[in-house]
Amino acid sequence: MTWAGVADTLAAICFLLGATLAMIAAIGVLRLPDLLSRMHAATKPQSLGLVLVLMGLALRAREADVIGLLTLVGVFQLLTTPVANHMLGRASLRAGQVRDDLLVVDDLADAPAGHEEPRGAP
Repeated sequence: MTWAGVADTLAAICFLLGATLAMIAAIGVLRLPDLLSRMHAATKPQSLGLVLVLMGLALRAREADVIGLLTLVGVFQLLTTPVANHMLGRASLRAGQVRDDLLVVDDLADAPAGHEEPRGAP
């Protein structure tokens, strides 16, 4: 088997694993009970699934400029997804959309007396 055949086989495996993780994320978003669990299901497997698909594309393309672009897409996805998810979770907590009975630890519940988080846009 040539190097191209091995790379194509590895690319197919990456595509299948990435698609499987994306499907698991979609099922988690539909089936999990509360907002924070759904956000977790949407972020973790989806990010890893995207990285696997990007690896499959890189193995299939085999060109330096395409691999560089795919690497940038993966890095920016891994940098922005946690920040966006954190901000979405914080906003939903402020709006009262989080079920307190399902939380194991609530780090934001220990706010000093008289302290209220700002609401809305600045």
